[in-house]
Amino acid sequence: MNTLDSNANTIAGFIYRGQLAGVAIDHLSVPRRESGELTFDEVAKRLSLADLDPDLVASATKMSAVYIAIASFENMVRELISKRLLEEKGASWWDTAVSGDIKKRAQARIEEEEKIRWHKSRGQSPIYFTELGDLISIIQQNWGLFEDLLPDIAWVRQVIKTIERSRNVIMHSGELSLEDIERVGVNIRDWIRQVGT
Repeated sequence: MNTLDSNANTIAGFIYRGQLAGVAIDHLSVPRRESGELTFDEVAKRLSLADLDPDLVASATKMSAVYIAIASFENMVRELISKRLLEEKGASWWDTAVSGDIKKRAQARIEEEEKIRWHKSRGQSPIYFTELGDLISIIQQNWGLFEDLLPDIAWVRQVIKTIERSRNVIMHSGELSLEDIERVGVNIRDWIRQVGT
């Protein structure tokens, strides 16, 4: 395959992923009654968004796209870790491949959430009770199982920490600049190109 064909394939793949993302975003407002999930409009109505300050809602709506990207990225990393460690360490990977400190923090969050029975839990697996920094540590602690997929741990740390900085702004109701948003996008795209989906 020559360079021109390779570039055409890369561009076509980029366009295809962009179209998939567009379809996913479009589906946020299309009722999906067959799956029983709420649509964006139904959620907005139940939250009384129409009664809130329109400027604040507009700002938060813009940032909701960033939230979607970061939350998806974060869970993609969790799924990568879970899948790889399950394949290599077996069903007890959480017990054998994760440090005591991480397990202890995750267990404390699990126990705290169990006290609040009226609220849905954040996940079924203990890895959903970890922070982004914990995910870096799990990869580092099991580096031999990830080194065929990731260039080096410094790169992993740089990508995740960069995204985490913007994540913390979004999760605390802040607004990112266009430059910050682009930085998040570049890092997510780099991760996907390296790891795949």
